[in-house]
Amino acid sequence: MGVGEIAGLIAAIAFAILAGFLIYPLIRLGKLFDQLAETVKQTGDHAIPALDESVTTVKQVNKSLEDVNKISSAASTTANNVGALTDLYGSFLGKPVIKVASTVYALKSTAQSFMSKRVMQQPNRGE
Repeated sequence: MGVGEIAGLIAAIAFAILAGFLIYPLIRLGKLFDQLAETVKQTGDHAIPALDESVTTVKQVNKSLEDVNKISSAASTTANNVGALTDLYGSFLGKPVIKVASTVYALKSTAQSFMSKRVMQQPNRGE
């Protein structure tokens, strides 16, 4: 055996020892990657139903908002109709009622004035 063969043998033994020391961390790293892959798979399995539920929730909220919009629209229309009706009654009944009330007040004031003048013009009969 020559020096080159002994050096080669030492190098082969050193490489075998180095490979033996590296096998354990590589096996652990492989298990870590397996666990990581399983965790990603489980996360995906749980995320998809959560996303489906959130889509359903958003659809229900949108439907509720559509109902609220319909109610708001109806309330706005009702408020506009009540305002228009109030204006109509105000113009239809308000002016004539005010005219009738002022006429009645004028007649009442005239009658009171006339009656008070008549009472003052009558002579006292008891004297």
